[in-house]
Amino acid sequence: MADQLTPEQQEQSSSEWVRAQFQKANQYLAEKGILPDNVAVSESRYLTPLMAIWKITAQDRKQYWVISGDLPTDHMALSAAKDAREAVRAFSLHWQLKAEQIMNSGAIDKTKVEFANLLINRAHGLYDLFDKEELWNSSN
Repeated sequence: MADQLTPEQQEQSSSEWVRAQFQKANQYLAEKGILPDNVAVSESRYLTPLMAIWKITAQDRKQYWVISGDLPTDHMALSAAKDAREAVRAFSLHWQLKAEQIMNSGAIDKTKVEFANLLINRAHGLYDLFDKEELWNSSN
């Protein structure tokens, strides 16, 4: 279907996806008790329709990396990574560890196993994105 869209329609679709992911990231933070104030657009990155990584400053001036897209929405302190690319790798490693903790936690149900497998799958995908030099050479 994307092949049938005009360049203008593709751009509009991409912009709508980015806006939706930004809203998703802000809503996620708010649910965690973190009130977003602004985003550093020039330091945030997105790869439509897979993932977006946002550098967000909260109202209390603390800063976070927030990831959203076709994966679990998550956040970490800005100090965990120097830039968006390193944040993608940090999320990948964090999710692998989290999945391992879930799988080693003893009595686990089907839902937890499925979530752990999702984390592993998305962690591998994130690492592949981190590892693709061509994605990071130019800003998007």
